[in-house]
Amino acid sequence: MAARGILAAIAGGLALLALTACDPVAPGRTPGPPPLPAVDLPRGAESEALSVYYQQMQNDLVARGLLRTDGGGVDTPFTDAMLARNFVRIALFDEYVSDGQTLRAQTTISHLRRWEQPIRMSVEFGPTIPAAQRPEDAANVANFAVRLSRLTGVPISQTSTNANFHVLVLNEGDRRGYAARLRALVPGISESSVRAFTDLPRSQLCIVVAFSDGPAQGYSQAVAVIRGEHPDLLRLSCIHEELAQGMGLANDSPQARPSIFNDDEEFGLLTTQDEYLLRMLYDPRFRVGMTADTAAPIARQIAFELLSGAV
Repeated sequence: MAARGILAAIAGGLALLALTACDPVAPGRTPGPPPLPAVDLPRGAESEALSVYYQQMQNDLVARGLLRTDGGGVDTPFTDAMLARNFVRIALFDEYVSDGQTLRAQTTISHLRRWEQPIRMSVEFGPTIPAAQRPEDAANVANFAVRLSRLTGVPISQTSTNANFHVLVLNEGDRRGYAARLRALVPGISESSVRAFTDLPRSQLCIVVAFSDGPAQGYSQAVAVIRGEHPDLLRLSCIHEELAQGMGLANDSPQARPSIFNDDEEFGLLTTQDEYLLRMLYDPRFRVGMTADTAAPIARQIAFELLSGAV
């Protein structure tokens, strides 16, 4: 499971969190989205206040030269050794663990995880998300999914029913009342995972949880929550971060640059190095369930090939 963002203070920047979940997921057809109201519903004073807060956050980050959208350049060089090291740290470690009731921060070594089946992605909006915002968000998700599919080779289609990757755009009041919906989308979801969504603190910008039946099994379900209160760039940044992490890059690393898998918020959108990380994750030389010790030498070889132009 992966989450974007604890923010202690605007001046302190944002820290990316990585979470993992191996809750058993019962098979079956997932339900389509609930019907939306014919007119926009008021989102409430708390959501309005969050909208102001996140707009100020985005303004501050951009003013400091953060949330870059250029993907990196001559000022952010990296070598194949750096790429391989970042891959192991981001793909083979988790930043959160579950004790069954809560999720707590603890960096732990993990196993390689990714999708071994086609992704059927749906975009679902809370009832208080303005109708004018929905087409842009749906298009941003669909466009980024095409990019992820190209990089990983995983077929990704957009659907309204029987999805296995759910992207939920929710305002505060929507999300807090979404526990029953989450249980319907992911049968067998743990209470710690439900609370990770419904009790999301203001400091946490967005979150994705990917589910499998064990370390040697590919992902079978994922749920991402994007806060509807975010201004356009922060919302798009969350879409990039959570959908990319939901492909299997679950951790972050302060050494990764240029990268969105870094808690310094220098980059807001997927970077050139991040594209390499995704291509590496889905290289057929890797297998789901591999340990860091087994994957590390393979990562070094693939990173060398990528940066030398051999692949």
